[in-house]
Formats: sequence, C-alpha cells, structure tokens
Amino acid sequence: MIKADLHIHTGYSPDSVTPLERIIARCNERGITCVGITDHNTLAGALDMKRVAPFKVVVGEEIDTKQGEVIGYYISEEIPRGLTALETVMRIKQQGGVVCIPHPFDSFRFSAIRRDTLEALVPHIDIIEVFNSRLLLRRHAARADEFARTHGLLASAGSDAHTAYEVGNAYVEMPDFNDRSQFLDSLAQGTVVGRISSPLVRLRSNWAKLGRRPAP
Repeated sequence: MIKADLHIHTGYSPDSVTPLERIIARCNERGITCVGITDHNTLAGALDMKRVAPFKVVVGEEIDTKQGEVIGYYISEEIPRGLTALETVMRIKQQGGVVCIPHPFDSFRFSAIRRDTLEALVPHIDIIEVFNSRLLLRRHAARADEFARTHGLLASAGSDAHTAYEVGNAYVEMPDFNDRSQFLDSLAQGTVVGRISSPLVRLRSNWAKLGRRPAP
C-alpha cells in the first residue's frame, strides 16, 4: 500500500513559496509515497516534481473556472483559467484526464464549486475530494463524502498544502498503481486519512501572495 497526498501546491502556485526539495523532504519525513501536484493554473510544478521526486507523482492542475476550482489529473496540456466549469471538465476529458472536484462543500471558500453546479457536472466527474486539510469544519468533509457515496463517485483526500508543514495532513492509503486506469481502480480501494491543519496556514498563503506582488 502507498500513502497518496493528492492535493499539494509548490512554489509554482502564486500563493506558495515552497520549493520542490522541501516538499520531497517532508514527504519522506511523513511517510508519503505518492503526491498529486496541483498548482494553480499551471502544470510546470507537477512536471518538474515528476522529474526529480524519488516517489510517484500524479501530474495535475487546479484550474480556476467561472464557477469555482476544478482539478485535472493525468493531463499533458495546461487548461486556461476563466472558462466555465463545464468547459473545463470537458477539456480535461478531451485529454483523457481525470476530473476531481476539490473541497466542494467548503462554504468559507469563494473558490469552492456550489451545489447546483456540482449536480450539473456529476456525469463528468470522476472524483470528489472528501477530505481537505484546509477545511475549517469537519461537517463539510462529511457532506462531500455523502455526495460521493450518493452519486457513486470515487473519493480522494489531500492536504491542500501550500507549506511544507502541511504535507501529509491528509492522504489516501491505497494499492500502488502505474497509470490512469490503475489509479482509478486503486482509489476505489483506498482509505481516506486526514486531520485539519491549523487555520494559521492560510496566513502563510496570503503572505506568499503579497510577497509576489510587484512593487508600486
């Protein structure tokens, strides 16, 4: 079995400054043996991590749509931000990718897809992220898990780490896999494990954004 944290941000995201080497070191410390790198609106961090990591890397992109964020795994071309959620998931599918909806019931996040959009997307969704360590309330995770079960969708988990400290706070313990098809089969046999990160980690993300702003 492997431990897969399937939602991690690197310094390639505008709200993170964590270098790849620090993420790798933290994974080794926490026993994480697979990562999904899901930087905001770019594949660059995931592709670079895949080249240097000593463990399995699932290449992904967390894409800003008009209705909220969508993750595409197993894609090879970046999908631009600002499309509708439906246009985004169809572009993921056109690449043979996997559609995951992150933190769908987090009412404190403006970037979370709302229920009406989520319901409309169900025929195209592969995975619901049922545990995200940056949730503030566990009931939001419970609602996501219930939605996944009701609609027969796969469940995933991720730390949503923007700092090395957060890596491994949530993961899926699942059989090893080698490709997209095996990834989905393995996830179906997985067990979600997770704990909520301190709310203070959000401050680190805000500081990262401020630090990247050009001087006036």
